[in-house]
Amino acid sequence: MIGVVCLNPALDITHHVAAVDWAGVNRPSAVYARPGGKGLNVARTLRAIGAEVLVMGLTGGVTGTGVESALSELLVPTAFTRISGETRRTFAVVDGRTGGSALFNEPGPRVGVAEFGEFSVAYERALAGCAAVVLSGSLPPGLPADTYARLIEMAAAARVPAVLDAHGEALLRGAAARPAIVKPNLAELEALAGRRLSTARGADRPAVAAAARELRAAGAQAVVASLGADGLLAATEDGSWQATPPAAVDGNATGAGDAVAAGLVHGLVLGRPWDERLRHAVALGTAAAAAPVAGEFSHADYTSVLGTVAVHREEAP
Repeated sequence: MIGVVCLNPALDITHHVAAVDWAGVNRPSAVYARPGGKGLNVARTLRAIGAEVLVMGLTGGVTGTGVESALSELLVPTAFTRISGETRRTFAVVDGRTGGSALFNEPGPRVGVAEFGEFSVAYERALAGCAAVVLSGSLPPGLPADTYARLIEMAAAARVPAVLDAHGEALLRGAAARPAIVKPNLAELEALAGRRLSTARGADRPAVAAAARELRAAGAQAVVASLGADGLLAATEDGSWQATPPAAVDGNATGAGDAVAAGLVHGLVLGRPWDERLRHAVALGTAAAAAPVAGEFSHADYTSVLGTVAVHREEAP
């Protein structure tokens, strides 16, 4: 079983608009409401590829009840700790004219010390049945930046490898706790490195590789940088790797990075070598970007892309 920790889940609402008018009234052609937040997208992707999962996290209020009910309907097992605050909502607006999307993410409810303590007890108990754990998404107000680091250390004590997908100080402190994999995107890696890692043509791969090696030196066993349409760049114990999709995909990129995280942890649990882990992760991310709703993908798109992903190992600098 793969445990997925989502401390700040959400109800994801996606609006599709033919052409967004940011100064006027917009009438969506389609509206989707799904349980969301990065961890829930990871869990739904894992479930869709046949992995056994357990979602752990914090939910509260009417929105939290709705998230739990929706996951139950999707047959995703959960073990949430209830809190007094109201679970947040996120909004995505997809522009049919440009293919781009804008995100509006509420911060989430404040979590008390006692509430997190109750979650920690349940988490430690659940680790006994986990082959790996994914810690994904933002931290809600009230939780310190070292929260993920503490959860990674608890997983390590139970001999459960951890995959971390976070940002900012939570990512840096989490990396120092030596998770099996950390998965920053380009913007998150730039923020940690304190310098630009891209050019007008896209990601500056040598600069990204250097920043990934720096983050790995900070403690992470492997760093997989998600570069959007440019694919993935990985710094691992088995050297540096690049994995590139066949072409850019028009669609809703929300959740594509979460599908990548799902592919990485699934490959870790299955014992796939790095080239195959990255191949499947890129294929899942590409298929997710082509889907209209975060956390979903077409199996046909996934299998079609899988055989066309280019993966190669880099020479040591």
